[in-house]
Amino acid sequence: MDDNKQKLQQGLSKLGLTLSTVQQLLLLEYVALLKKWNSTYNLTALRDESTMISHHVLDSLTLLPYIEGTKTLMDVGSGGGMPGIPTAICRPDLQITLLDSNTKKTSFLQQAVIELGLTNVTVTGGRVEAMHDKKVDVVTSRAFAELADFITLTKHLLNENGYWAAMKGVYPYEELEHVPDWVEVVKVEKIEVPMLAAERHMVIMKPKS
Repeated sequence: MDDNKQKLQQGLSKLGLTLSTVQQLLLLEYVALLKKWNSTYNLTALRDESTMISHHVLDSLTLLPYIEGTKTLMDVGSGGGMPGIPTAICRPDLQITLLDSNTKKTSFLQQAVIELGLTNVTVTGGRVEAMHDKKVDVVTSRAFAELADFITLTKHLLNENGYWAAMKGVYPYEELEHVPDWVEVVKVEKIEVPMLAAERHMVIMKPKS
């Protein structure tokens, strides 16, 4: 456990994040829950906590600089809660909705939110296109769909000044070519995830006014 604690602390400092001891413990507890329930709910292909810290927690937290000043966020296709749960732990002021159509995964998410005491998180089951009662500042996802599909399926979820933050692996050249012409690609930035030897990019997009 101490190794994991150290790995998390090193990763946070490389990301330039200062978290309280309680927040750090919650992130480690979240990883323990992922590991505990993984065989039941099939949440991740990863098996050990150390890898989950880099591939899931630190990877999720690269979202934080892109959502400063926002009040509401929806994590579409949240799966095991990435990036929504680590984000919720670090931003208790942010109201976060975790959306997934897989009932096993939403069962896990409910469980995790209760055990971690995340009062700023709502878990919703069902298909994204059926969500019509909520609009948010930021719609995010990690490996949910290609950019064009992501935009089309979630455009009704953005509020007046809302935008998309899509977390991608390698630079999505082809996907960017298919972004609809009513959408502005604000920026595509390469992200360095500590202790993760894989390419990551953040794609920020918004509807043209």
